[in-house]
Amino acid sequence: MYALRQEQVNYTNSKNQPPLIDPALIRAAGKIYYTYCEVHPEMAGQASGVAINRDTHRGKVIFNGQPALLPAECFVPLNQIESHMY
Repeated sequence: MYALRQEQVNYTNSKNQPPLIDPALIRAAGKIYYTYCEVHPEMAGQASGVAINRDTHRGKVIFNGQPALLPAECFVPLNQIESHMY
């Protein structure tokens, strides 16, 4: 019983690891972000990521590091968007 509990503790998600995000959401967030950058070139590189709805893939560029999200939304950080696009 102790070994079983010990194994569960080893596999818990730590705060250093980002949560896994669906690649389709990352692609959709990338399209939202790069479209925003085309329209507002003076703001490029200042965003922290994109808040995106998991069902509709509609989202908004976020400039705050810790956004308040709706229940159906997730946050895709800019570093994940950029690493997925290249």
